[in-house]
Amino acid sequence: MEKQDLALWIVNDPEAGLRAAMEQHAPAVKGILNRILPGRPEDVEECMADVFVALWKNARRLCQSGAPVKAWLVVTARNTGINRLRRLRREAAVPLEENTADAVQRLGAVPSDAETLVCALVGGLPSPDREIFLRKYYLLESTRQIAGALGMSEGSVNTRLTRGRQRLRRQLEEKGVRIHEEL
Repeated sequence: MEKQDLALWIVNDPEAGLRAAMEQHAPAVKGILNRILPGRPEDVEECMADVFVALWKNARRLCQSGAPVKAWLVVTARNTGINRLRRLRREAAVPLEENTADAVQRLGAVPSDAETLVCALVGGLPSPDREIFLRKYYLLESTRQIAGALGMSEGSVNTRLTRGRQRLRRQLEEKGVRIHEEL
């Protein structure tokens, strides 16, 4: 299925489109969340629901931007899981009022326009660079883990990351996005 077809399907038939999205991408979303929230199956399930609700809410925007649904889901799952983990850590240290915690979660679950643009650019990287970027920056795998999974040397992975960051920087600058020096 083409990257915009799934988003368009969700816009036109939300129930069937979301069902298809979950059939295709729930294992990847769950895998990301399990890495961020190990041993917390209830939180993983809640975050999965949040991710797919966010997909439903943002399907029209994804159609317009052309961002790949899978890459968008990976970013959203990662952000949602990290936000949940941060919230859990804060609640353990200083209890928040229920309304404040809910507002923080909602704000963090939906990627910004810049994140959606980066997601689309990463989705457009050639293979294996796309997979290296997703593994490094969204799945939070080490260079050693990526090299082992892809049968590459760590040096090759690092070289591809450097070149990929340079490519993304050029593409973002061409689109008029200001870049922080650490990219």
